[in-house]
Amino acid sequence: MSMYGRDPWGGPLEINATDSTANDDDRSRNTQDIDRAALSRPLDETQQSWLLGPTEQKKKKYVDLGCIIVSRKMFVWTVGTLLVSAFLAGFITLIVKTVPRHNHKHGPPDNYTLALQKALMFFNAQKSGKLPKHNNVSWRGNSCLQDGNSDSSTIKDLVGGYYDAGDAIKFNFPASFAMTMLSWSVIEYRAKYEAAGELDHVKEIIKWGTDYFLKTFNNSADSITTLVAQVGSGDTSGGSTTPNDHYCWMRPEDIDYDRPVTECHSCSDLAAEMAAALASASIVFKDKKAYSQKLVHGATTLFKFAREQRGRYSGGGSEAAIFYNSSSYWDEFVWGGAWMYYATGNSSYLKLATAPGLAKHAGAFWGGSDYGVLSWDNKLAGAQVLLSRLRLFLSPGYPYEEILRTFHNQTSIVMCSYLPVFTSFNRTKGGLIQLNHGNPQPLQYVVNAAFLATLYSDYLDAADTPGWYCGPNFFSTDVLRDFAKTQIDYILGKNPRKMSYIVGFGNRYPKHVHHRGASIPKNKVRYSCTGGWKWRDSSRPNPNTVVGAMVAGPDKHDGFHDVRTNYNYTEPTLAGNAGLVAALVALSGDKSPANGIDKNTIFSAVPPMFPSPPPPPAPWKP
Repeated sequence: MSMYGRDPWGGPLEINATDSTANDDDRSRNTQDIDRAALSRPLDETQQSWLLGPTEQKKKKYVDLGCIIVSRKMFVWTVGTLLVSAFLAGFITLIVKTVPRHNHKHGPPDNYTLALQKALMFFNAQKSGKLPKHNNVSWRGNSCLQDGNSDSSTIKDLVGGYYDAGDAIKFNFPASFAMTMLSWSVIEYRAKYEAAGELDHVKEIIKWGTDYFLKTFNNSADSITTLVAQVGSGDTSGGSTTPNDHYCWMRPEDIDYDRPVTECHSCSDLAAEMAAALASASIVFKDKKAYSQKLVHGATTLFKFAREQRGRYSGGGSEAAIFYNSSSYWDEFVWGGAWMYYATGNSSYLKLATAPGLAKHAGAFWGGSDYGVLSWDNKLAGAQVLLSRLRLFLSPGYPYEEILRTFHNQTSIVMCSYLPVFTSFNRTKGGLIQLNHGNPQPLQYVVNAAFLATLYSDYLDAADTPGWYCGPNFFSTDVLRDFAKTQIDYILGKNPRKMSYIVGFGNRYPKHVHHRGASIPKNKVRYSCTGGWKWRDSSRPNPNTVVGAMVAGPDKHDGFHDVRTNYNYTEPTLAGNAGLVAALVALSGDKSPANGIDKNTIFSAVPPMFPSPPPPPAPWKP
């Protein structure tokens, strides 16, 4: 049966209910039966939808990223942008890496760093023995390879070490102090040495010295009775014409006269100072365990010898009394004891270094004209700074606190004495502090004071302490640093003569340095003992430049005579240059926490400290 209904567009519509299985052709014909006249009329939107069925609307397509749904178009655009950016970045990186480019240097190093690099070269020029391949001093060569091979020595191999000054004598007392000062500066300012590119160099300089010191006694023994104090001789008193290191004027490479060896059997000052040198160097070389332990063992043996066999190395009419006379050995006990404690962590050394009786003998409780002057002879000022460090950073408490507080207070007083507002020391018109009271050769004392002042200011900064008191007046740490700068700047050329007292630094510096090797040309001519006198007495500048040598310095009127024969003005020394190096590295670089001291390395061997409680008070008696 079929049903007919009215076509809403005006034509008949037949729905064949009985033929539900009509094929596609039948359906197509049925569609064509629609009233074509009706289709000629415009159709509204509703009618079109009825005729054509649901229209395929344009759907927006999205991408589901799990946590967010984004437009596919936006997704494609973003991914494309990222891919293009990555490609460009990779391409630019490839260009940067493959195309040659200029190296952009950092800003030029400051004057202190430049002077430091030169000052270290002086030690290369002073080396004795068989020189390393890269010594970088063209006019020096192997020398004194027979040292120790004399009737006066029980130790036969004393080759190596350093010549003290402009001569070829090896004085072990000031040389030990020099190595201790260098090691101290490396322990505190290793990062600065590294920044200056001089860390390996200064460590090699120290090792050259400590290797030689280990030859001067039986370093494998636990106890010794003999220590070498000196190699060579310089006594010309009484008009002696015996060839020696002062009478002759020869290049070290040409020396052919006998070089006597001076040994000592009761030399507490020398032994304790050499123990300090080995102990401090053991901290510098703590990354080389075997060598560090060898140094500690040698230091232990030497310090034991110093304590058991009391006496001054320059006593008894020895030649050392003429050139490097030691005033006492008590300061070396405090100084050496402090270094032994830092190197070993053994509290017995700290108990010794802080013993009030020892400090009293060393002069810690009274002033005097030389109080606060650190030198190769008197180390008290250095020892007090070194032990104040312990109080500032570890606070060991009882039973050390009382004496450490005293050392700390005394250090503050010493720092006050350096300031121009006080009158403890005079100054030249040019501003140079007269720590040796106007006597010749002042610079070696000045550089040591500049080092202590800078170091102590860095200690206070590291302890978050802004300054210290001089009586009722408070001074900031910057004042100490300014003092050190004015003194070192004077040495570098900011003085009335506009002269640098470091050879090779600046445009104007001494050209007639009292130095045998520098004053005799290396021209394949061997000059005899007296044949070299013509070079000593010559008015011509030295043919060889002993780079980095700090000369003795000006007089108390800022005057300076650049004359080779006047050693009070023109002779450099090992101990003087060591203090200079320490002061320069302390001042180098900018003042920032990154450029401060290394607070912890010196305490590497020190065990954790748990202060003992003080003893209970005496029982009350009515």
